[in-house]
Amino acid sequence: MGALRRLTVEQQVGLLFVTLFGLLALVTIVAVLRALRDDTDAEAAAARRAILHDLRAVWVGAVLFWIAWASGAFVATLLFALVSFIALREFITLTHTRRGDHRSLIAAFFVVLPVQYVLAGSRSFNLFSVFIPVYAFAALPILGALGNDPTRFLERTAKIQWGTMVCVYGMSHAPALLLLDFPRHEGRGAFLVLFLVLVVAAAQVAQHAAGKRLRALPAARQISRSFTWQAWGLGALAGGFVGLLLYWATPFKAGQALFMGFAASGAGTLGELVMNALKRDAGVRHWGGRPTVTGAVGLLDRVAPLCFAAPVFFHSVRWYFGV
Repeated sequence: MGALRRLTVEQQVGLLFVTLFGLLALVTIVAVLRALRDDTDAEAAAARRAILHDLRAVWVGAVLFWIAWASGAFVATLLFALVSFIALREFITLTHTRRGDHRSLIAAFFVVLPVQYVLAGSRSFNLFSVFIPVYAFAALPILGALGNDPTRFLERTAKIQWGTMVCVYGMSHAPALLLLDFPRHEGRGAFLVLFLVLVVAAAQVAQHAAGKRLRALPAARQISRSFTWQAWGLGALAGGFVGLLLYWATPFKAGQALFMGFAASGAGTLGELVMNALKRDAGVRHWGGRPTVTGAVGLLDRVAPLCFAAPVFFHSVRWYFGV
């Protein structure tokens, strides 16, 4: 591990991406070969198709992360802002809004979202941390009230606020990690983003696998039959273990990396449960389940755990290390 830490930034980046794309290629080959087998079990075939679908999403995410790294923090911030915009659009298209919400929606998309990412890019972290939960959350209901439509006003306003909180506030903490300055760790902010993405992804995979194999009572049967506290614990531990393996690329010590990975991945899998509850309420199985009606592409399904994990990870790191 000491030898890995002594590598230059370019060498560490090269090693990480060679490892990442190599593992993805290996897993993809195995998944494709298994999908080619004839199988009369419809459930198993559907599971393999779901794995291939998830792998495509992981490939897209890995390529986008590589582009963000190669292009620098400014382009990475713009990229995450675009992801926030698409995710918020998917959220809003599958929730109930009325004409009186137009002012609030315009403000959320074209004022709150850009300002939040400008604050992240300018390292104004104190204002960045409170801009949406304090100022935006006060402004959005006011704009909604000016729409002169009291029908289900509280419900409509809460949905816009919650969508802004998850899709903008939560996601904006990922590029903010790029700009944290650690002593003797300059220029390595992207490793924190990669750390976060990998521990959350590992926790999701482990939690889903454990949920299908463990015979335990679901924690919230009406929302998810595969989510159990045992599966959640195993998923968070898997995320913490992956964090431990990656500690050499971060400013953390081994124990710190284990704890940070556990906290971030645990928050991410709990966030996925929350989004499942929202999907049940909206009457859909996937955020992109009705593309002909809403234009949704299912991005929110992929980034929802990250939206919950990123703020927990970012503020835990800032608080613990005082950066």
